[in-house]
Amino acid sequence: MKPQINIKIYTLLLYFFISVSSYSQIQMPPMFSDNMILQQQSEVSIWGKGKVGKNIKIKTSWNNAEYETQVDASGNWITKIKTPAYGGPYEITITEKKELKLRNVMIGEVWMCSGQSNMEMTLDDWIKIDNHKAEIAGANYPNIRLLKVEKATGTAPTSNINIRGNGWQVCSPATVSDFSAVAYFFGRNLHTNLNIPIGLINSSWGGTSIEAWTSGESLKMTPNFSEAIAEISLPIDEAERNAFIEGKQEAWNQELIRKDFGLENNKPVAALIDYNDNNWNKMSIPGLWEGSKLPGFDGIVWFRKTIEIPASWHGKDLILSLGKVDDNETTYFNGLQIGSTSGFMTPREYTIPTRLVKKGKAVITVRVHDGGGEGGFHGEKENVFIALANQTERIELAGDWKYKVAVDINNDITPLPLYYTNNPNNPTVLYNAMIHPFTNYKIKGAIWYQGENNEARAYQYRTLLPLMINDWRTKWGYNFPFYLVQLPNFKAIEKEPGESDWAELREAQAMALHMDNTGMAVTIDVGNPADVHPTNKQDVGYRLSLVARAQAYGEKIPYAGPMYQSHTIMGNKIKVSFKHIENGLTIKDGTILKGFSVAGPDRKYYWADAVIENNEVFVSSPHVPFPIAVRYAWAGSPVCNLYNTANLPATPFRTDDWPGITFDKR
Repeated sequence: MKPQINIKIYTLLLYFFISVSSYSQIQMPPMFSDNMILQQQSEVSIWGKGKVGKNIKIKTSWNNAEYETQVDASGNWITKIKTPAYGGPYEITITEKKELKLRNVMIGEVWMCSGQSNMEMTLDDWIKIDNHKAEIAGANYPNIRLLKVEKATGTAPTSNINIRGNGWQVCSPATVSDFSAVAYFFGRNLHTNLNIPIGLINSSWGGTSIEAWTSGESLKMTPNFSEAIAEISLPIDEAERNAFIEGKQEAWNQELIRKDFGLENNKPVAALIDYNDNNWNKMSIPGLWEGSKLPGFDGIVWFRKTIEIPASWHGKDLILSLGKVDDNETTYFNGLQIGSTSGFMTPREYTIPTRLVKKGKAVITVRVHDGGGEGGFHGEKENVFIALANQTERIELAGDWKYKVAVDINNDITPLPLYYTNNPNNPTVLYNAMIHPFTNYKIKGAIWYQGENNEARAYQYRTLLPLMINDWRTKWGYNFPFYLVQLPNFKAIEKEPGESDWAELREAQAMALHMDNTGMAVTIDVGNPADVHPTNKQDVGYRLSLVARAQAYGEKIPYAGPMYQSHTIMGNKIKVSFKHIENGLTIKDGTILKGFSVAGPDRKYYWADAVIENNEVFVSSPHVPFPIAVRYAWAGSPVCNLYNTANLPATPFRTDDWPGITFDKR
């Protein structure tokens, strides 16, 4: 007679053995995967989790070396292995009880690529980069490897990390399309010129501030962030934390509604078809309001557009497309809500049901809520329209809309305590979740494209940028190269010289070059005055790669445009001397040098007559008989054309130190 098996005991035993087997298997963070790149000629760290007390053995195929470590009492292990000069592919074998192989591993140069939306912007994004189809089709570079970090926030440093595709990807048309365009072009130029495998780690998030990317240990040393760091670090129970967040958020939302003229008893009166909007101003859509009517504004703005519905459309379903709205919006048709979407990356396309469609006058109203960074409407004109459901007929909606500001969240309302929430602009939360997990991973250096979100606090950026650079280097434990992108030309072109928050932010970026082992790509000529997201990402990556090739890899090549060195006041003229002139200063696109202005003791700037003599620039103005200061390219979108013979643009500068418009902004 066969023995009877107790099914419950059998199931428990089976579960036990499966659990033990699973627990005993080696677990490694996703940056250790097939196709990975390790920094050449270094001692690199490899780490993971395992069963407490177990020995972990690592074997590398490039020299058949063996390494051994032990899982500590917390279930973690870490060890260092030596890497050779660049090459591959190789294998790494990690063994505890079972064997884990990492295949197609390359040895080369690893770069961290971080920042906000212009670093995040991919080759095939909501705004298409120049020549995007051909660039994607030609991206066959098996020795370039890509690692894209998923967005995450954290109130404390974490070792956990989420990676797109759960690991490194071989660069190909299939993998490059949703990867950072700037990072890719930077890496491609390094790879094709150095013939070395390149690893690119993209950890970026659009519309974020620099303090979010800096550790709490560094930020708490600054007066403006010490209180925030103390609050965000409080060890509050999760249930308490959630209740706190919900209570504060609800109170803030109610205050927002009370202050919004367009809502009465929570009803959208500003969306009613007969609402009086005669005193509203006009703004062109699509377009970001920071670049036109509302510089630096965060909050709620109502938009209205009056159209005529053709008789042939009466009683038919319609489609309304608004492109992409930054950040959140609610959309109404003749006073009735037809859609609401959160997130600036999401296309807005709504159906207007048959019952609402009547011939004659109709009003489309959009309530836009921008929480920070750019606000308004992204995209192309052809994406803003209303049409029959089959799209055989359409009415273009791009152009002037009426608008009115409802609430300025920075001035009209009690600030929302965000330190307990997942808001990506909270101090330190992106460092904790998206940078800290890599601080044991050996890198060659970092490239950084950010600053737009800190434009209103440009003077503060003078402290925050060096603070972050030093912070990262301290966390990694060595003084790696750090190269940044200076903000490009953006915002309306000014007729007369004046003050500019973007110019002050660029100045703060350039001041970071006083730090050792730093460099900067000047992009004052490749932006778009009408869009904060310029589509020429090729030149940005190329200029970053020139800095790296010259400074990090020792190539004897030009890597910077003319940079202010000194000036001499000579009667009614000022002589300006530059470094990085290469074989001489040049004027691009014409014979008249543009972009210079001079000021006298009254501190009022006038456009200057500027000429190049013996590779120096002499500036003067009939309006300034006694000039004491000079500026170049000092505007959001300056008209400027000073270059060197390497076709690299001059860095914007000023010789005065007069307090700017962001001097006391914190």
